[in-house]
Amino acid sequence: MSIDNIAFADLYRQQWALNGRTEKAPEHWDRRAEKLAQGCDHPDNAYLRQLLAKIDLQGAATLLDMGCGPGSVCLPLADKLTHVYGVDYSQGMLQAARKRAQQAGVDNLRLIRRAWEENWDDLPVCDIAVASRSTLVADLAQALAKLNQKARLRVYTTHLVRPYFISPLIQRLLGREVTAYPTYIYAVNLLYQMGIYAHVDFIRDPRLPPDPEDFERFAESVSWSGGTLSCEDRQRLYELWQQQRRQGTLSTLIPPRDWALVWWDSSSTAGV
Repeated sequence: MSIDNIAFADLYRQQWALNGRTEKAPEHWDRRAEKLAQGCDHPDNAYLRQLLAKIDLQGAATLLDMGCGPGSVCLPLADKLTHVYGVDYSQGMLQAARKRAQQAGVDNLRLIRRAWEENWDDLPVCDIAVASRSTLVADLAQALAKLNQKARLRVYTTHLVRPYFISPLIQRLLGREVTAYPTYIYAVNLLYQMGIYAHVDFIRDPRLPPDPEDFERFAESVSWSGGTLSCEDRQRLYELWQQQRRQGTLSTLIPPRDWALVWWDSSSTAGV
């Protein structure tokens, strides 16, 4: 069977359905906006440092940042461009981005409230389009096509390398099904079928081992991705924490969060 006959878009949707993932409401991200904004400004943010270094702005004057959050990508690049556009469906994220822009004296940023699945006809076509850690959507094929249509020069997207946010050991401990999210492999194959031959780089995020004296921070990180923890959940998690602490293996509870940077030259695509 030819790779062109494999329905990667359908396989992606099946994987999406199998892990039970649903689109989170904007309010979910509204509540997290301020904390994410603090993370953007942290000097030890290895992910952002590596991503920004890999974005080639040569020949570019404008940038569209889809799923911009609190301005994670568009704000650090604003002084190198004429106009930057931050797009997100969370009003809280847009407010956080606006606040950070004002604090930094950035005056060439336009913020737009829009979701992936909504109509993009009025969004500007820019030289560069970026989707940083925002591509875990219900219809990835549609999302990639929309980004490509909004970029004159290059598109940069990041995707999961490993198919989970929480260690499978912890998921099983909490009595939850081990969720396996779609990874970057789907994006590469979908782009190939669109006539786009993408480049793949990797952003390494080794993550520091947990502080043996700070169970609360560890529990917070688990609830961030896995949802609210019940009293029973917290007790089981604490017992596992203590066991791994005695064995000196706490680091195994927090898997590396590496990302795949999938990017392409939109000006050299064929058959799109």
